[in-house]
Formats: sequence, structure tokens, C-alpha cells
Amino acid sequence: MTVFAYHSHSLSQIIFYEDKNYQGRRYECDSDCTDFHSYLSRCNSIRVEGGTWVVYERPNYMGYQYVLNRGEYPDYQRWMGLNDRVSSCKMLHFASEDPCKIQLYGKGDFAGQVFEAIEDCPSVLEKFHWREVHSCKVLGGWWVFYEHPNYKGRQYLLEKGEYRKPVDWGAVCPTVQSFRRLTE
Repeated sequence: MTVFAYHSHSLSQIIFYEDKNYQGRRYECDSDCTDFHSYLSRCNSIRVEGGTWVVYERPNYMGYQYVLNRGEYPDYQRWMGLNDRVSSCKMLHFASEDPCKIQLYGKGDFAGQVFEAIEDCPSVLEKFHWREVHSCKVLGGWWVFYEHPNYKGRQYLLEKGEYRKPVDWGAVCPTVQSFRRLTE
């Protein structure tokens, strides 16, 4: 009996399709891409063959963000897309030695009340009695903030680092209603 070992990094790939249900022109990526809008004017379905990816509405990793794990997304509502436009993507690289940990602050510049989390939170309001997060420190892992409870609405990807105000993680306002860890 022969056993084949595959390295997940070599199979990390994402495929974008112009039309729903994987139809029309397609564009394949196996690494970060700053702008593929010239190849596809719209994107209505995506297949993630491997890896965890962040897909951005605009070139150069700008605009709405969507975090996608391995799987099939036959139309843009399946990845909570707000429209059929995506133009750039990044593959996430996980450092296994870093435990997932985040500190949330009630005021900007790490002021006010602070909460520390190591697990997903479907409702910031229920758990912390907050509607907003004004600053945070990601001490380990990758995290995603969501505008609405239960991991819905606009998404914001946060990697290890300090975020003194919402604009630092790409938000125009401090509304964070749920968040989760990303794991391989």
C-alpha cells in the first residue's frame, strides 16, 4: 500500500469565476495578488481548493474584506458578499506557536475598560455589554471582526499587532458585534 503525503501549502489555491455556479471566465491564484480586476470584471462564484484566503473588493487589498476557508461558494451571497466585485486576494499564513489572544478596549488608544478573549464571540453585546470596540491589541493569531452579531455584516481581518482606532483595521466606525479566531 502506498501512502501519499501532501503539504497543504502547495495545494493552497483560490479560483474566481465571472458567473454563478463556476461558469464564465476564471482566474486562478496560488499566492497573493494585488489586482486581477483586469482579468475578471465581476466575480459571482469562488472555489477555495486549499488554504485560508482574504478576498478584497478593490485592488491593493482595499474595500470590503471577505475571509474564505476551503470550500465552494456558488454565488457571492455565500461569502456574505455585498456585490459581485472582488479585485485582490491574500493567502493567510498561520504561525502555530502563537496562541490566539486579543485584547479589546472601550476607548481609543487602549484606554477605558479592557477585555481579553481567546475564543470566538458571537455577541459582543451579550458577553461584554458593548456595542463598539474602539481599539484592540492582537497578541496572537488571526481574528475577524464583524459588524453584526453571529459573524454577519462587514468583516475586518486583524493580524498580530496594535490597532489604536477603528480606521487602523479598515473600519469607518467602531461597531463590532461579533468576532472569531481564524484557524488552519
